[in-house]
This record gives sequence, C-alpha cells and structure tokens, in this order.
Amino acid sequence: MIGGERLTVHHKRQSTRTMVEHVTIALPRLPAGFAGTTVAVISDLHAGIRRGGTPGVKRVVEEANALQPDIIVLLGDMVHKGRHASRYLPLLSELEAKEGIWAALGNHEHSFLWYSRYVGPSRGPSVEQWRPMYAEAGIELLVNEAIPLEKGGSRLWLVGVDDAYSGYDDLPAALQGVDKTEFCLAITHSPDLIDDPRIAEVDLVLAGHTHGGQICLPLLGPPLAPCRRPRERAAGLLRSSGTTMYVTRGVGEAMPIRFRSPREMPLITLRRESSS
Repeated sequence: MIGGERLTVHHKRQSTRTMVEHVTIALPRLPAGFAGTTVAVISDLHAGIRRGGTPGVKRVVEEANALQPDIIVLLGDMVHKGRHASRYLPLLSELEAKEGIWAALGNHEHSFLWYSRYVGPSRGPSVEQWRPMYAEAGIELLVNEAIPLEKGGSRLWLVGVDDAYSGYDDLPAALQGVDKTEFCLAITHSPDLIDDPRIAEVDLVLAGHTHGGQICLPLLGPPLAPCRRPRERAAGLLRSSGTTMYVTRGVGEAMPIRFRSPREMPLITLRRESSS
C-alpha cells in the first residue's frame, strides 16, 4: 500500500555480473494487449568518462539485448558531454527491441551539469542536433511529445518529457493530443516531473538522473541526490497523485563511488491489475 492506493510490484535481482534488476508492476489501466510487455530501462550511461568508455557502452548494449525486451527506453545522460555524442551514440545502434527504442534527453545532453544552477550551462548540441544523431542510431527521440503505440488491438501513449532538472520539461505540450481515457507511459530524466500539476494524467513514469544518490546510508537513505525529497525519489518505486513512478539508479555515474546503491538496468514487466 503506497500513498493509500493499491499497487503491486515485485523485484527480483539477478545475482550475476550483470546489473539487471527484474521489476514487475501491475497497473489497473494497462491495456490488455500490453499485458506482459517488457521494458528495458537504460539511464545515466555517462559515456565518455573512464567507466563509460567504449567497452562499458558495449557491455550495456549486450546486457540489454540479452534480455530480449519488447521495448527499450533511454532516459537521458547517455553521454557525459555533448562532444562525446559522435563517438558513443553510434554504439547504441546495436540495441535490439522487438517493438522499438525511444529516448528522452537528460541534463547532460543540455550541458546543464549539477553546478549549472550557480554558473549557468555551457554550450552543447541543440534538440534539433540531437534528433538526427539519435535517429542515425535507430532511436526515436521524444522531446515534450507523445506517440501512440498499438499492440494486440490495444493502444497506449508513450510520452517523452524533456528534463525537469534543467528546466526544459513541458508536460502540457507533451500531452497535447493524448486521449485522457487511454493509458499513458512517460519517459523522462528527472523524477521531479512528479510535481507537475498535470501528472495525474500519466499512469506510469520512468525516470533516472539521481543515480540513487550513489551513497545510501542504513536507515537514513541517500544523504545527497539531485531531486526534491531524495529519501522518496532517489530510487525505486513510489506513487503520487494517482501516478506510479519508477526511478532507476542508472547504469553509470560521473564519479565511481557507490555504497548500497549499485548500478541498475531495470527490466520492467507490465501487468494488468483489476481496479477492484
């Protein structure tokens, strides 16, 4: 019971060298045709730093493909700096998903680093420049926009919302044209999107950005994480305003320090749950 509402989620971590975590989430409004759909979530790769070099990127791609997911979503910060894009984004062209691969932008794609709030962001590629780079890798970039997905005679909306941490999010624009009676799955970078006044129109949000705080203290949780209310939002599953959100700890980090907050590639299985 989370936030007074019924919610079912099951975790099963894979105890191998991989970072895969199996998560099953049951949702009342999930269309029947999408029951059992698997979504591999890749966030915060930070390609271009030492642990995010070519071997690290290739390993993430191999592990994602080994899961044979229906859908792959990339939740931003795929590269550490914009200048790394031409070298590392082509490696993501090897990703394979039965029904498609979609991406959202993170603060690093906007060259908005953790200290940018104090000194301003540096210059980086624009959205118009990111789109063809992702397209060349066979990935569709969704920037404050939505597309319908159809399967088994059912339809849901996949909504890509730009990064809230750097202030580029626009959920109202993303929801324009979306049928409110249909299931809505949003992919975004910052979990603080959950504070948007229209978030109740979204059934499930997948977010990253926080790295789980990278350090999670017993009983106290993460002492620092780049989000509001970090004890609730730094990692895992929560429910707010009728919306379910899963925040991944990500597959990489800028600083190789982790304590009780390991790297993670969730494989999320969507299940239907009776509203009764």
